[in-house]
Amino acid sequence: MVMEDNLVIILAALAAISVIALIVVLMMRRPKDEDQRRTEMLTMLQTMEQLRQATVDLNTNQKIIGDRLSETQRHVNERMDSLTKRVGDGFQYQTEKTGQTLNQLGERLAVIDKAQQTITDLSQQMVSLQDILSNKQARGAFGEIQLNDLVGAALPPSAYTLQATLENGKRVDCLLNLPNPPGSIAIDAKFPLESFQLLRDAEDDATKTAAARAFSADVRKHVGDIADKYIVPGVTADSALMFLPSEAIYAELHANHRNIVEESFRRRVWIVSPTTLMATLNTVRAVLKDARMKEQAGLIQQEVHRLMDDMSRLDDRVGKLKTHFDQASKDIGQIETSTRKIMSRGEKIETIEVGNEESPAEDLEPVSPADPQDRLKLV
Repeated sequence: MVMEDNLVIILAALAAISVIALIVVLMMRRPKDEDQRRTEMLTMLQTMEQLRQATVDLNTNQKIIGDRLSETQRHVNERMDSLTKRVGDGFQYQTEKTGQTLNQLGERLAVIDKAQQTITDLSQQMVSLQDILSNKQARGAFGEIQLNDLVGAALPPSAYTLQATLENGKRVDCLLNLPNPPGSIAIDAKFPLESFQLLRDAEDDATKTAAARAFSADVRKHVGDIADKYIVPGVTADSALMFLPSEAIYAELHANHRNIVEESFRRRVWIVSPTTLMATLNTVRAVLKDARMKEQAGLIQQEVHRLMDDMSRLDDRVGKLKTHFDQASKDIGQIETSTRKIMSRGEKIETIEVGNEESPAEDLEPVSPADPQDRLKLV
């Protein structure tokens, strides 16, 4: 831009010189009088002065423009520096944020990998659990273990017996040792998984109906076995519990097989799941606590009766001791009376004139046999 301003100045100067030359040429070609020449010369001088002043103003404007260009350049440089710094800071911040994001992404990927490994392990364990539950004996052992865990978590060891043998020779999975009434309650674990799985996998109505009948028959058989084996009159309570180690089977039974549930009520076999068994065991624990409190209350009453007997004997002994104290007080009073008499006699003896020989001996009287404590009776 500076070069363009210089070029403008040069062109203006050339134009002024050209105008002056043109005026001179014109003046030389036309013959004029002296006044007109002077006027023209004066005009030419004024024009040259104006051109000079214009050149000076142009130089001044050029200086002002140069100062402004310098100021503008300085502002531009400052803004460029500020912009460069901001861009650098922003780039560094974005780099740090990108690094942090990458680190967090790596951590999350590690968590996802761990969760994936856990899911894989659980899948393998589920396959193993299915293999275990496919065997009836293993399935029965699974139900017994779950029953043992629940009972052991809710009751003290003295409140139940595992694998207890009843008087009829039947062995029950768990026997709750409750006082009469109601008496000991038997709990047996049953797991009709095969028929339930067929019911869940049924695709058409006919298959579903057949599977539902098989499921009902299995549960009915289990209810009958428990009622016949583990309810022994005079030995156990008049009811027993059938433990289903699956909430799904328990829900299916109560939702779609109410006739089986009602039949179990009639036979006094209460069907429980892990959740309802825990609630039942809490009730049993409350019954045991109440029974222990009653037992402790009986012991306290016995101790109170014994304490009353001891208090009665103590009262008798205190009475006897009071009698002894009264007799001792009476004896002490008699001793004090004798002491006063002796002191009185002693004082009288001190007043007798021992050196008077004319004193008749009759003045002394013998002690009365009725009063052996007194040695002499002074007249």
